Amino acid sequence: MIASFLIFLAMFTLIGLSSAFKSRGSRHDYYLADSSVAPWLVGLSAVATNNSGYMFIGVIGYTYVTGFAAFWLMFGWIAGDFLGSLLVHGRLRAATERTGEVSYAGVLANWYGSSNDRLQRVIGAISLLFLLAYAGAQLVAGSKALHVLFGWPESTGAILGAILVTLYCFAGGIRASIWTDAAQSMVMIVAMAVLFYVATDAMGGLTASLSSMRAIPGFTDWFPDDLLLPGFGGMVLFVLGWMFAGLSVIAQPHVMVRFMTLDSSGHMRRARIWYYLWFTAFYSLATFVGLLSRIYLGDTASFDAELALPAMSLELLPPALVGLILAGVFAATMSTADSLVLSCSAAITHDLLPHRIERTIVIKGTTIVITLSALGLALINSQSVFSLVIMAWSALASAFAPLLLALCLNWKPSQGLSLCAVATGLGTALVWRWLGLEHYIYEGLPGIMAGLVVLSPAGLRCALESWKNEGALPPQAVPLSDSRQGLQGSGND
Repeated sequence: MIASFLIFLAMFTLIGLSSAFKSRGSRHDYYLADSSVAPWLVGLSAVATNNSGYMFIGVIGYTYVTGFAAFWLMFGWIAGDFLGSLLVHGRLRAATERTGEVSYAGVLANWYGSSNDRLQRVIGAISLLFLLAYAGAQLVAGSKALHVLFGWPESTGAILGAILVTLYCFAGGIRASIWTDAAQSMVMIVAMAVLFYVATDAMGGLTASLSSMRAIPGFTDWFPDDLLLPGFGGMVLFVLGWMFAGLSVIAQPHVMVRFMTLDSSGHMRRARIWYYLWFTAFYSLATFVGLLSRIYLGDTASFDAELALPAMSLELLPPALVGLILAGVFAATMSTADSLVLSCSAAITHDLLPHRIERTIVIKGTTIVITLSALGLALINSQSVFSLVIMAWSALASAFAPLLLALCLNWKPSQGLSLCAVATGLGTALVWRWLGLEHYIYEGLPGIMAGLVVLSPAGLRCALESWKNEGALPPQAVPLSDSRQGLQGSGND
């Protein structure tokens, strides 16, 4: 088991280190791989980054507790993600090329060519804060798996993950991350498929497994009992909330930077095909494994649901395949952790400091500091992986998604209005969570809507200007000053 695990870890590390041979030693290459990445690599890398330890540990644990209602999380998440991609991905890649920026915050703040330094610093600071918490959650996910399978202290897995992330981030930056992500995507889906097949076979097949699930009270109910509203209205809000969770991917710098590295805006459709085929297959397998874990492991009050996957693989699989599963978990955590670390590094060297850092050695040193900070958060963590990831995910979504949507719609909000929208969206999400309402509706929904309401005057102004330019304004909508000038010019004063 240990040998299998170490072989896969060594493979990922070597792939990441080998990217150093293609490194050009520039800031743009370190953070964006000179925007030269092939569509299939972009798609697989985005899948591995999005389907992190949250999927292996968090989603399986959530499904273990929730049952069939978890399918709505999957459906809503993928549907929202896809709808967001239709509007955002291609435009974000084009804006990256147009602005010449290397960070997510830089692209948003300089979307129309004018420099908005204050907005860029605010976006960079918020990114740094929540992405650090997110990175800590990924290291916690890996350490939990090692703790169950090897009996090692939970700190051991976090430290090992931090070392490996540092190695290949230090070697090749985003290119190392993308290359290892592609390999990790393959290991992740193979590991999940193997466990699904073995668990189903151990339970006597699909029919027997479904019969066992129906015997658990409430487990096969399609909607949870504690909805905010009774009946159909509550169900709609429940699903809509998770659709907004999927839409929130457009506000995750560590995921969106993958699409910013694409070699051409014209290849975005191919990158999306790779991304959504892999994403749907992997998420489906993870949800089914979560369901099977409940009937195989039983419902024990003292059992940590987020340990369902490693516990079940330890009981069902031979040692070599357990090593594969563990490598899959580590692959997931590392693929996201390295991306988060690089995004945090870019926030410091490119967004927050008054002078942008160009020297690669300083950029790499910043990456090491960020990794150590994430490790520190992981070692003092007292929350679940699912809770940490959703909190960071929703906070970033509420702060950035409204602004990015407005930019893609060509609303042209001012810097002041943009800052107000960022603050309003983030504040709404945090208050929603503080009130405990996230149990009923994902807090990103009210956060994103609040930000869009703040930005709506810019949208209305854009629509009026468009109608006016097209000659669509009715006579009574012509400004009074224009009417008077017209009368004076015609001699009818």
